[in-house]
Amino acid sequence: MLLPPAGPEREQWLDGLPQGAAVFVVRLREGRPHVGRTALLGRRLRRLLSPGLFGALASGVEYWPVASSLASSLQLYAVAREHYPDRYLQLIKLRMPAYVRVLLHQEFPRTAVTNRLSRIGLFFGPFRSRVAAEAFEVAVLEHFQVRRCAEELAPSPGHPGCMYGEMNQCLRPCQAVVSAAEYRSEVRRLTEFLTTGGRSLAEVVEAARDRLSAEMAFEEAARQHQRLEKIAATWRLREELAAPVDAAHGIAVTPAATRQAVELRLLMAGAWQPVEEIAITPEAAAGQPVSLDRRLRERLERPLPAERPLTERQEHLALLARWGYSSWRDGEWLPVEDWSRIPYRRLVNMVHRVATSERP
Repeated sequence: MLLPPAGPEREQWLDGLPQGAAVFVVRLREGRPHVGRTALLGRRLRRLLSPGLFGALASGVEYWPVASSLASSLQLYAVAREHYPDRYLQLIKLRMPAYVRVLLHQEFPRTAVTNRLSRIGLFFGPFRSRVAAEAFEVAVLEHFQVRRCAEELAPSPGHPGCMYGEMNQCLRPCQAVVSAAEYRSEVRRLTEFLTTGGRSLAEVVEAARDRLSAEMAFEEAARQHQRLEKIAATWRLREELAAPVDAAHGIAVTPAATRQAVELRLLMAGAWQPVEEIAITPEAAAGQPVSLDRRLRERLERPLPAERPLTERQEHLALLARWGYSSWRDGEWLPVEDWSRIPYRRLVNMVHRVATSERP
């Protein structure tokens, strides 16, 4: 959009700008544009286009009204990435969140906390902070005999070992107590624990408890019950948004510009998909009202993900964490394990709550 010349024409144009939240670009006659976001577009542009700032340098303005903090973050990310491909992350101050990683490429895999994704290994996250990721990692490892050391292992019976081996919390591959295949079997149990939401281990322990109870081995059954409670306590340390990255699916329900409506944003395998707006007021088809549940099912029946490079997925997950773990989060998040089994009742309730909530 070309900027009107300074004077009454520009003032009239500024008076007609919306006063709501927006992401904007001020194009300059020389150099790269100024990118930003604001809660009051008209007032912000009036200040930026004053003679003391960009008034004499600006040649055009573009803006995108946004109805939620998530929409604002995603739009700012897209605009900054377009105009500043070399430093857009610094421009929008996007920090990569923490993940628990299982280093599956190693002969004797171990876990680590990282804030960088790669195509090798299992990544579980994002977490609110590195401290939260480390606390979850420690709690998970208490259930498995996977090594905690970071050294490059050269198994030998003469290796001194460590305290975890002495406490029977590690299979001691460093001392050649187990083979690489036996050790990887334990690592497989760990990855199954993470990918099944803890169910793979909890179901085994629960079955053992019930069997021991039926055999009247009550003391051992009580120990298995305590173990089951410990598994549940470990899984409670998993934060709301954390999941295996390749299965990081969910739906963000956020306010829309239209009253009695919401914006639906699908996250599929860690990548944001195009936004959809849906109203809670009934729509008619063939003269009959169509329920919100049915309209949601029709729109989400077969969601097809848009392919994204790994670096872009990492940035999309960082935007999810910025919004989802923030104190200013508006809207709700629905995790989805399987797109063929979306919990529509929960989604309908979320849509109603967000659409009818009071807005500033």
